[in-house]
Amino acid sequence: MAEAPETIKLLVQRFSDNIDSYRASSYNEAQLRREFIDPMFKAMGWDVDNEAGHAEPYKDVIHEETVRIGPATKAPDYSFRIGGARKFFLEAKRPAVRIGTDPVPAYQLRRYGWSAKLPLSILTNFSEFAVYDCRIRPHKNDKASTGRTLYLRFTEYLDRWDEIARVFSKEAILKGSFDKYAESTRRKRGTAEVDGSFLAEIESWREMLARNIALRNKQLSVREMNHAVQRTVDRIIFLRICEDRAIENYGRLRALLNGPNTYKRLGELFHRADERYNSGLFHFQRERGREDHDAWTLDLTIDDKVLKEIIKRLYYPESPYEFSVLPADILGQIYERFLGKVIRLTPGHQAKVEEKPEVRKAGGVYYTPTYIVDYIVKNTVGKLCEGKSPKQVAKLRILDPACGSGSFLLGAYQYLLDWHLKWYLDHDPARHAKGKRPAVYQVRHNDWRLTTRIRKEILLNNIFGVDIDQQAVEVTKLSLLLKVLEGETAETLNRSLELFHERALPDLSNNIKCGNSLIGPDFYEGKQATMFDQEEVYRINAFDWQNEFPDVMKRGGFDAVIGNPPYVRQEGLGQFKAYFESHYETFVSTADLYVPFVEKGHKLLNSSGVFGMIVSNKWLRAAYGKRLRGFLTNQASPLEVLDLAGLPVFAKATVRTIILISARQHRPGKRLKYLAPISLEKFKRVRSAEDLERLKEQDAIGVNSEGLSGECWSFSGQDTALAMKRVQELCVPLNQYVLSKPFFGIKTGFNKAFVIDRKTRDALIADDPGSIEIIKPLLTGRDVRRYRSEFKDRYLLLTYIGVQIEKYPAVLAHLQRFQRRLQKRCDKGNYWWELRACDYYDRFEQPKIIYPDIGTGCRFTLDRSGYYSTNTTYFLPSSDLYLLGILNSKFSHFYFSRVCARLEGGGTTYLRFFAQYVERFPVRSPTDSDKGCHDRIVELVERMLDLHKRLHEVRTEHDKNVLRRQIAATDDEIDRLVYELYGLTEREIKIVEETCKL
Repeated sequence: MAEAPETIKLLVQRFSDNIDSYRASSYNEAQLRREFIDPMFKAMGWDVDNEAGHAEPYKDVIHEETVRIGPATKAPDYSFRIGGARKFFLEAKRPAVRIGTDPVPAYQLRRYGWSAKLPLSILTNFSEFAVYDCRIRPHKNDKASTGRTLYLRFTEYLDRWDEIARVFSKEAILKGSFDKYAESTRRKRGTAEVDGSFLAEIESWREMLARNIALRNKQLSVREMNHAVQRTVDRIIFLRICEDRAIENYGRLRALLNGPNTYKRLGELFHRADERYNSGLFHFQRERGREDHDAWTLDLTIDDKVLKEIIKRLYYPESPYEFSVLPADILGQIYERFLGKVIRLTPGHQAKVEEKPEVRKAGGVYYTPTYIVDYIVKNTVGKLCEGKSPKQVAKLRILDPACGSGSFLLGAYQYLLDWHLKWYLDHDPARHAKGKRPAVYQVRHNDWRLTTRIRKEILLNNIFGVDIDQQAVEVTKLSLLLKVLEGETAETLNRSLELFHERALPDLSNNIKCGNSLIGPDFYEGKQATMFDQEEVYRINAFDWQNEFPDVMKRGGFDAVIGNPPYVRQEGLGQFKAYFESHYETFVSTADLYVPFVEKGHKLLNSSGVFGMIVSNKWLRAAYGKRLRGFLTNQASPLEVLDLAGLPVFAKATVRTIILISARQHRPGKRLKYLAPISLEKFKRVRSAEDLERLKEQDAIGVNSEGLSGECWSFSGQDTALAMKRVQELCVPLNQYVLSKPFFGIKTGFNKAFVIDRKTRDALIADDPGSIEIIKPLLTGRDVRRYRSEFKDRYLLLTYIGVQIEKYPAVLAHLQRFQRRLQKRCDKGNYWWELRACDYYDRFEQPKIIYPDIGTGCRFTLDRSGYYSTNTTYFLPSSDLYLLGILNSKFSHFYFSRVCARLEGGGTTYLRFFAQYVERFPVRSPTDSDKGCHDRIVELVERMLDLHKRLHEVRTEHDKNVLRRQIAATDDEIDRLVYELYGLTEREIKIVEETCKL
């Protein structure tokens, strides 16, 4: 146990000696902080006074300005951070406050921590020290003890110092002890994340407003309804956040609770905001050089009751939210999910809120994690800023062509704000604080901030976005405007208005636009105007890049394109397929929507531009990705591929992803960094962009991108690449190996099959013995295991074209009972249950190697029983046990994990064993010198078939364990023989086996 340092001993002694003086009402919080709290945390390694001189984003500790309004302060007293990321808050109270029993300070602290999504925070007056779990939603009637995980009096500090320091010291944070403690104290009951809670809050506002506006304003269309509700919610949230940040007078919205005509008086606040902020969010007067103003939403009729209910729920003590600390990215996550629903109007003009069809099909809305955003921004925007001055950086144009709620644009904007501040601090900040248009100003010693003017200029100069959803565009603007105001106060904004006659915010109408990034105005060429009504035109939302961003396009395009494009499978692309096929060289009819986004993103770049997106990993190997792979190889330069397959980047989403960083200009000889899929254990340690960067530096390999082509991209280290090249030279593709068997190709099972159970089979045969000829035992992909098949008493009625069903009256009668349910008709005759004809039915009853079309690993077996199968299986017309052993080996798993397309579900990665991948599998044709090895593999495979059969038959656990050990030993011997056959070195074998563990 670590002994308390001398500093702590002295502090405890001094407090004990003078306790009555410290508990007197005259001893204030500022004195306590200076004399006790600051030294206490300095003793735990924190640079409380920023003696290192770090810029604002990188300080260890942020001391908040405490503007007291009512019972709460406007910001926590201390924010402790690592690498700019908040870890915990500390709220200080004077010693006269009884922290152990007074619920008000606890509620205040918990509101801060909960709103900021921090797991733990500290409340102390030095006399008492309390730690709270801030994942538990705070309620105004909570006791002081609710959520408290640790409570100490100052007399216990020396004996229990280790308990404090091992969690809250800077060293403990860096070593992960804080996170472990936070996890160990997590309480399941009562927890409610702030994003989910606030989402439910604003969704209830939307529903209340929608119903009331629809009732009182019958003239509105459905689009006008959605616009009006969204704008009203956005405006209220904006002003309420400004109040908690001391930019607006606290309680101004709450004052509307007194008296009638609430919406009219709210409109007056909106007009004042227009005068103050210059934002498109509040734009009610016609102004030269600006987009059309809002001339109608303030004339709507909205009942007082609805607005007052919304406003009341935004204030202490009813509200658990502390907007001064609510992170911008959390607000974005909330809105991203909020945008997943839309208002529709019934024929009777009643408002209904429902999930958007595309969201329903996708299974929800998935927000890009902050660390992914930061990583991509750092490796695109960050690279572009290297070695430049602010004047040069001002020329950079950064685009997200599917910006959603603006997470990537917020990340890029924050990066640029931090970069500019650091540059000015490194280049004599006092010099840049002078003149009529200063870039920075000093708040206190070693504390400089960017002026609002510079923050606005960075936003207008550098940040651009497009989204097809108008609501998303408005949310992006809102998030960016709130980011501009971070750190501002009413005093600083008023000074800008008085000195520079500048309103606080920029109008983003020329930067963030609504449109379909992939569809141009030529979509309508050759089509009759009458084909599209107005609603269809709005839905298509064609976008002309040349006209919308003329200055950028004249300069050759954007400098960076970043984002997370939508994933829409080809079935959902409908009328746009033909357009994509004719306008995008990477698009084929089976491709996902992200494919043309990748191509479009590159073509919007200028010649020196960089591209960074997180997309599905399917295009690396899938057939539909061939053109995209060729495009990136021949017309761009892939720089990084970080494969995050199998990892839960998007909670509950089945899509598995990669981060792709590339350059627009083709760079011959440029090496690509590839990070192979990592284990879940490693991934759990990734909490920031820096963690992901470190992981890349440790585990990524260099790949010669010149070796890439339109064929499947399989990245390997130099050792693996050389090994695979040697293997290819030693071997022949599987389809060539089995040509002499004879081989007529890998075949699939029945695409359409009428399946019956054993009871029905027995009844049909009893009524009509001859029908046994067309009733066949059937396997599905799930029935095919490794070295074994599990027949589930399913049978196929073999009613393919040419079979005379009339010969089997019992079968015919059975099928006719299902006519309505099947609703399938054949071109020849009236047999709606008929299977399509094919030329290999007879092959099913011959010995064959059969395997499922999808699996987590290799599941090949030999079928000697003549099973038929569905189209979830493939089979090779071969009974070659040597080949079967190789296909079930670890080497085979390694090979297929590198080349097969993947499907994700339930947190598991499945390989797609399409014929095109299996046909190319390298098989070592045994030579005379390999005969012993060949014969031994055949012998072992025969044993494996028998062992698996017996394992399925035995009943006791002991017998099963004995057989499992024999199977494992036999597997190991087969693997060793395969390694020997393929000439793998010890290092190569290690790579193969590590891959199989993932």
